[in-house]
This record gives sequence, structure tokens and C-alpha cells, in this order.
Amino acid sequence: MLSEVDGQEPMNGSSRGVGNGTRSNDKAMAEALSRARKMPSEGAVNGSAQNGKSATHGRTYLGHDREEVTRILIQALSDMGYHSAAESVSRDSGYELENPTVAAFRTAVLEGSWSQAEGLLEGAAQGQSRQQSGNGLVLAPGADRNVMRIWLRQQKFLELLERRDTTRALQVLRSDLMPLCSEQHQKLHFLSGLLMCQSAEDMKAKANWDGAHGQSRQYLLSELSRCISPSVMLPEHRLAALLEHVKEDQIMHCLYHTDPAPPSLYSDHVCDRHHFPCEVFAELNKHGDELWQVLFSHDGTRLASCGLDKHVIIWDVASLEILVRIEAHQAGEITDITWSPDDRMIVSCSRDHSAKVWNTETGALVRKLDRFDEPVTSCVWTADSQFVITGTLDKEKSICQWDLEGNRIHTWTKKYRAASLDLSPDGQWLVAMDDLQSFHVYNFRTRELEYEWDLKSAPTSVSISQDSRFLLVNKSDGEAQLIDIVTRDVIQKYRGHAGGEYMIRSGFGGANESFVISGSEDGNVFIWHKWTGIPVQKLEAHQPRCNAVSWNPVDPCMFATCGDDAKIKM
Repeated sequence: MLSEVDGQEPMNGSSRGVGNGTRSNDKAMAEALSRARKMPSEGAVNGSAQNGKSATHGRTYLGHDREEVTRILIQALSDMGYHSAAESVSRDSGYELENPTVAAFRTAVLEGSWSQAEGLLEGAAQGQSRQQSGNGLVLAPGADRNVMRIWLRQQKFLELLERRDTTRALQVLRSDLMPLCSEQHQKLHFLSGLLMCQSAEDMKAKANWDGAHGQSRQYLLSELSRCISPSVMLPEHRLAALLEHVKEDQIMHCLYHTDPAPPSLYSDHVCDRHHFPCEVFAELNKHGDELWQVLFSHDGTRLASCGLDKHVIIWDVASLEILVRIEAHQAGEITDITWSPDDRMIVSCSRDHSAKVWNTETGALVRKLDRFDEPVTSCVWTADSQFVITGTLDKEKSICQWDLEGNRIHTWTKKYRAASLDLSPDGQWLVAMDDLQSFHVYNFRTRELEYEWDLKSAPTSVSISQDSRFLLVNKSDGEAQLIDIVTRDVIQKYRGHAGGEYMIRSGFGGANESFVISGSEDGNVFIWHKWTGIPVQKLEAHQPRCNAVSWNPVDPCMFATCGDDAKIKM
């Protein structure tokens, strides 16, 4: 509730572990080890130690601040339950995890001693270093003391309501919160409404708050700690966050990453290039004409294909046998297919101006959506498999949302011809590509247009990463771009494949979606490392054109392609 109501940005990191330092590399570590072997320990004493024991050690450890390393180790040992070991390290090193004031603040919040917590906060210094602060509480630069007070008083208010002490809760609201929230009418209105709840359970449900004896105080402490200088109060689980950065960094720089398991901390991570998929092990040729789309199911056990021959074929990936053959559209070619997230249904879109929903086990028609005035180009599902969004060349109904009864729930009003769609897995972003040179990004939850992007070249496909952070746009000029959906920064560009006037699909794939893969007008399939943009593979695929690609979501060593030669290659 705190983060939803207040919207305060983290000040010094979070338990997810956004780094606030630089990463070491192998060369730097080797040099540091070499210096450590050749040089005697430095004799300078770190003045923040409890006693003189640190005088026997240098101020640094292999180039890192010895106090920082030690305090992080003490925190990690405590996190893992090794409290005696943590105390021993603190005693032997002379370093404290937290000074007495910070420890008292932590205890006050966790025990609900709100007056004591506010008193300690009142005496907190602003933006000093650990050495300057002595034994005090230090706020992070830019931290708002009033916001922290609001959080403390809000928790006090909720706990009083939980105990059904409405008289004191009302007094806290009027005397303590209103003076601080005079401009925050929406917050005050929300908190006032909680006074009307008939029971503590009703209040907790409405406030999305789990009570004084749940995790709410720990959550409050986490929020408050982000406003306190990390030099006196470490961000939560700091060692785990740093180790996660190490793993992410090694994965990001592994050119042939095919192992979905997290890297070991014992050694540097590298994947064997011989495990990278670059050999065709099967060709499927049961279609009678050009293939325009091939797509693995979410569980990776089935593959669907469609194209000019107006059929949808569903294949068993293990046996490569046909499971279902659907004569989906008799009057027009099939432009796109999409599996429902539960893999029980598939939508087919056609140039015959229609879209249909099919049962993937039996091939039976589940629903035919209302006919459009122009071809249906693309379709996506919501995460609950209950709604379908279609894109069409019909400007009056370019993007529509449907339920499974065939009812049109919503029509986006901006008029353009939608050539391709994708919806982020978290349900936040709907991206539509038009048939000119732009794509359009909507907040799917509010249905409002967030922004438009002129690519200066016609896009041929759009797709969103599984973490819902990145948009991949393929363009007719032979370039694909990776774009951060929120910041709108172009993160990487991929070149080498041939564009053209036809739909050429690209996508993400491999372990941790480490690669970008695309078809090409010249019949090849191209694979790049997602983060570096380095070409990893160029493979001959189809003649004359490779139209679509799909990477198996559960097997990082398998992908499929299709093309104008009516073949699927695995």
C-alpha cells in the first residue's frame, strides 16, 4: 500500500539489488591478487572501527574498501541465520553492521515505537558520510523527511484501526497526518474512507495491508531504509544483490548462452559454442504453399504453422507428427496465428477479413469474430486467456478487444491500418505497428496512447520480451532495433539481414532470451547477441525468402523457421 499510495522512488537501492558500484573484471582481479601477493599489508587504520583490531589489516581488500566488504559479509551471515558467526566477524574486525542509533531506529520501527522512531528521524543528519556521521542516523541525498514521517504515521493509523481504536486513529489522522498531507487530498480521502470499514479484515483488504503482525512493519522498514544513507544502513540483502549482478553480467557477455540454469559462483561462466543450435535436424513439408508464420506453444511441446494454403497445422515437437490440421479460412490466406497462454486455443487471422478461435486439441471452431471491412493482420491474447486483441487494416476498427463469446469489449479510436500487434506478458503495454513508418504504444490497462515512434522506415514486425521491458522492431531497411519501452531509449541495433516490402518476423530466444533472431528477404536466418549486437550465426534457411522464426520457449537449443518454399526447418 505504501508504494501505491505514496509513489516514493527508492533512494539507496532495493532488495532486487540495483547496483550502486562498479563491477570488477578478470584483469582487474588478477592485478589486485598480484599486488596482494607482492605487497605487505597497508598499515592505515579505518577510523570507523569499534576497536584497534583493524590496524593489523590494510584499509583495502584486493582493491575494495575493507570496511564495506566486512559489513556486507556481516549482513549476509545474519541474513542466512549465522548470527554467532556474524557477531564473531564484527568482534574480530572491529566493524559494526550498524551504529547504535540506526539499530535503535530499526528496533523502534519493528516494535511499533512510533514516537521513538520519529524522534530518531528528527535528529537524522542530511547527506553526511559514515565517517562524518559518527553514531547518528544519516538520510540519503534527496530523501524527504516529511515523506518518511507520513509513512510512520500512516502505519500507526492503520494499526490503531486494526485494533478498532477508531477514536485514537481519527486523532492521528487529524493531528498527525493532515498537517503533512495538506496537499495530498486523494491520500487523505483514501485514509478517511478506511474509518468506515466494518471490520479489521475489511480494512486490511481495502488497504492491501497485512496487519501489525504480518509483514507490514518489515515492509515499512524496507521503504524507510531506502531513504537512509547506505553508508550507515545497508540496502537489504546487499551481498545477494551483488552476486546477482555478477551472474547477470556473465550471462550478458556469454556469446553462445544456451544454459538456462543460473551460473555457478565457483567459476567464470561460459557456454560451449558447439551446443548452440545451428544444424537443421528436421524439415516439415506438409503445407502446399508459402508459409508466413510458425510458432511454438508456450510449453514448447507443439508447433503451429500457417500461410498461403489457408490451413493451420499443429505439430508434435517430439515426434514431428501432425496432431491437428485445420482448414481455417477457405476464402483467404492466413496472415497470423497466436497461441493462448494456456495453449488450449489458437487464433487465426486472415485476408478474408475474419479472425477465428480454435480448440488446439480437437481443431474445433470455438468462435468466429465479427467480420471486418479489411484483412485481419495480427492477434494477441491477454495473460488470462480470456480476451483476444485483433489488429486489422480497417481504420475504423484497427485494434479491437474481444471476449470468448465474440463480444467486442473495446475499440481503440486512433485511425490507422494496424499491420502487427504485441501485448507485454505483464499486461501493461500494447504495441501496434502501422502500415507506414510508425508504431504506437498504449497503456493497455488504461487504454490510453502513451507515445508514437516514427521509424523513418516501414516496420515489418514488433515483439515484446518476456520481462515486458523491451520492444523489438524489425524494419524494411534491413535493421532491427531493441527499445526500452519505458525510457524509450534505443538499447541496440541489429544489421545484416535483408528487408523488403513483405512481413519479415523477428523475435527473442535462447536461454534468458539472450538472442535476437530474424528471417530475411534473402532466405537466410540471422541471430545476434541481444546485448552486444554481435552477429552470432547466419544460416541458409529458405528460398527465396525466410518469413518467420520462432525459438522454443523451453528449449534454448531449438528454433524453427519457415519460408516461401512451403517448408518448416527445425
